[in-house]
Order: sequence, then C-alpha cells, then structure tokens
Amino acid sequence: MDEPIFQHPLAYLLGLEGLALLRGWAGDYGENFTRERLAEVRQLLDDPGLTSHPGVPVARATLGAGYRRWAGDYDGPNRLFTLDEPFVHGVVDRLPAGVALDAACGTGRFAETLTRRGHRVIGVDGSADMLRVARSRVPSARFALGDLRRLPVADMSVDLVVCALALSHVASLEPVMAEFARVLTPGGHLVISDVHHELVFRGSVIAAPGPAGEPGLVPTYRHPPGDFLRAALAQGLEVRACEEPGLPTGTAPGPDGVGPWRDWPWSLMDLLPEARDAAWDVPLVINWHFQGAPRSSASR
Repeated sequence: MDEPIFQHPLAYLLGLEGLALLRGWAGDYGENFTRERLAEVRQLLDDPGLTSHPGVPVARATLGAGYRRWAGDYDGPNRLFTLDEPFVHGVVDRLPAGVALDAACGTGRFAETLTRRGHRVIGVDGSADMLRVARSRVPSARFALGDLRRLPVADMSVDLVVCALALSHVASLEPVMAEFARVLTPGGHLVISDVHHELVFRGSVIAAPGPAGEPGLVPTYRHPPGDFLRAALAQGLEVRACEEPGLPTGTAPGPDGVGPWRDWPWSLMDLLPEARDAAWDVPLVINWHFQGAPRSSASR
C-alpha cells in the first residue's frame, strides 16, 4: 500500500475512549466509568483545537532509516528492556555455554550478555549503523550484516539463538523461523522477545522522519501468539515457555498536550488518563522459549 498513513489527534483520542468503553462493556468497569467516558467523548468532539486540527500525513519509511536515526541512543532508557531482559537472562543462565547467535543484534545488547556468560557469539543485523555500535561494545564477538530471512550462518552451527524486539518488523514469521531452525543444532534453544501486537495496535511504532523532518514510520506488523506458534511448530520447535508481561497502568509518561507529531501518541495519552489506563492495560512484550528436537528425533 503506497498511500500515506494519516494520523489525527482526535482520531487517536476517540480510539482510546472506544477501547476503554469496550472494557466497560465487557464488565471490567461500572456505570460511572462508562458515563464519564461518554462525557469525555462529547468534550473531545466540542474541542475546536482538536476538531480543527488538520491531521498529519505520515510516510511509510524504511526500516534502515528508522534504525539509522536511532542507533546512537537505542540503549537509552527503554521500558521494554525491563520486560524482556529478565526472561532472556533467566533462560540463558540455565543453559551451558556454546555458540550463540544474536539475530537482529542491534547495538549488541544481548551479544554482550551472551559473551559474559561464556558463549562464542555471532551477531547479525540489517543495520550497518547498529552494527558499528555493537562491534565497539562487544569486540570479541563476530558480527555480520544480514537478513533474518537469509542468515549468513551455516546449518546446525549454533546452540542458541536469541532474537529480541525485531520480529514486529517482519511481515511473515515463517521464513524467519525456518532460518532459526536451520542454524540451530539438534536440541538447540531459541529465545525470542517481541513487541506485543497489542502495543503496536495502540500506536507504538518507531518514527523515521524524512530528510527535512517529514513524519515517517518504519514498517511494523502485528503478530499475535498464534502466528509464532504456527511458524515454530511447523519447524519442529517445541514451546518451553511463554510470557506476556506489561507495566502497571499510569506508567506511560509523555509531554502534556497535543504537541507536535513527534510526541504522538504519548502526549495524547496524558490528556485522557482514565481512558488511557483502561485502554493500555495490556501486555507490552511477548517472550518465547522454544527448543528444537534432539538429535535422535531430528535425524529420523
């Protein structure tokens, strides 16, 4: 689809109210909550600052543009790291050291962790800018530019694959999961974290402004748990664990007011704290631990 995305602050705010009202409809809240939401909707529709806003056409940017801009401060405060690192570390700490692939390694966040735990680490990423940071951060690891759908890694050559917060940028999980299964040794482990599809649905998408600051967003796809399961089971991978952590409500700070496009949707959410807390009471990350079939089963 070539048509630009169109974002309007009133549309987002009404969407938040709609999600909150559906929570009330399902029985999570009582009559007062629902009536307050309806009153807020009327106020929003009567607000000239919102109704007269022209909205913003947003380009469908490239993944490379988004991560080129983000490489320098990717490791800055990121609440999603607090939701995937305990899970990934918990799995890795139970495994013996071996050869580990950090797929979509970014700036080497997990490559560094794996190296410290004694693994011989290979890092692969599609962003040269991110890899420059990773090489400086983990000089003992081997890094390569590559695509998750065509990993520059030999068959059955790694004991562990870690892939963190990357698969929401992949349109289809099947070819990526096939690559993970291909490079894993029999009985090898696959640990995945990803941006939860509910978080993407609520507008958390990486910005990639154009050369003159024109609004743009990187390609981002919503993968519910069933997508992961179908893709993994088709490759003979077995589920060892799955978690869908979130954060307490009211922990999504942002600038006050509608603000400029670069602050959306975070600035918009703070205009409707009660609706926001109801609409955003969802998981933010999905974490998976899969394991391949052992050698006896894999060779049949």
